[in-house]
Amino acid sequence: AAIACGAFHIRSGGRTYFNTTPLGRAVTGTLLVRAMLEDGVNIWGDGSTYKGNDIERFYRYGLLANPELRIYKPWLDAQFVSELGGRNEMSEWLKVRDLPYRDSTEKAYSTDANIWGATHEAKDLELLTKSMEIVDPIMGVRFWDPEVQIDTEDVTIEFFQGRPVSINGNAFDSSVDLVLQANAIGGRHGLGMADQIENRIIEAKSRGIYEAPGMALIFIAYERLLSAIHNEDTIANYHTEGRRLGRLLYEGRWLDPQALMLRESLMRWVASVVTGSVTLRLRRGEDYSIISTEGPAFSYHPDKLSMERTENAAFGPTDRIGQLTMRNLDIADTRSKLELYAGQGQLLDGHLNLVGTLTPGGAKAIVEKTTTPQSPDEALLERASFDLGAD
Repeated sequence: AAIACGAFHIRSGGRTYFNTTPLGRAVTGTLLVRAMLEDGVNIWGDGSTYKGNDIERFYRYGLLANPELRIYKPWLDAQFVSELGGRNEMSEWLKVRDLPYRDSTEKAYSTDANIWGATHEAKDLELLTKSMEIVDPIMGVRFWDPEVQIDTEDVTIEFFQGRPVSINGNAFDSSVDLVLQANAIGGRHGLGMADQIENRIIEAKSRGIYEAPGMALIFIAYERLLSAIHNEDTIANYHTEGRRLGRLLYEGRWLDPQALMLRESLMRWVASVVTGSVTLRLRRGEDYSIISTEGPAFSYHPDKLSMERTENAAFGPTDRIGQLTMRNLDIADTRSKLELYAGQGQLLDGHLNLVGTLTPGGAKAIVEKTTTPQSPDEALLERASFDLGAD
């Protein structure tokens, strides 16, 4: 649903964060609590810090799934914090007691992962002067390293009513298997790795390095189909509401009414008609080409705008002349506003360099312009010049 709704609001440096951690928390924070409840367990504890997002996400989802849940957050325990202080102190505490710890103090960052993606953050990555290239990918390859061999590969993803159903013609027994295959393909090209600066729930900025090879692969193909199927206003609403939904997901509000409302409308009116297939040629990182786009219900019809002569054309030159003439009304309105702004001294030199001196009365001239051709040749010239304008 997150892919189908475009529920991703964080973009930095031209890359998208696919909300992989918020998605994982929505699943873990509800299903795990439900499983605990079935076993009569009503106490929840986790290691999320008081400065992060997860402490609120787990709190919200836990209480939604079990209103009687009792919650212990170590990082909200003053005694715990005073004794251990932070990640470094905790690591040293474990080492002194010879307790196994997967992320030692020597590692330059911490990592968290689920089936959809991996997150690398903290320690050295808190410094914006440190490149994401200090990270060793766990779902892909170091695509920036020229010594890493990456072969070009074509991959075809097929969708039915907004859901990916096959990769390279192969259907899968479960959605999990499809995701794993997408991860494997995208990962071996280093696709979907991004360096993001984001606003946490508490509105403080943080930095994370994210991997999401499978989700990136699927999303590229999905949005390609989307642009071929829907009109401009639908696509604009998809992007606007998808970003709003992405923020709600990020805040741990995936099950809140406002999120349900957005998700249902996007799934019903946008995703439900996204059926077709896209073939991509993957190279290194985000370097790819779209090789083919096919589907049964495209709004894209090349014959409508072909530069070649076509029979039974949807419209002709005379139709466009009428359409452009109707535009005179709003062009005149814009001209009148520009004249008003100029009279008030609000236009900058950069504006005037484009339109020149705005003599009053131009708006009236646009809408009242009439000509009486004196000859057939002049009449033809009139039509060809689109109402005395230059095409």
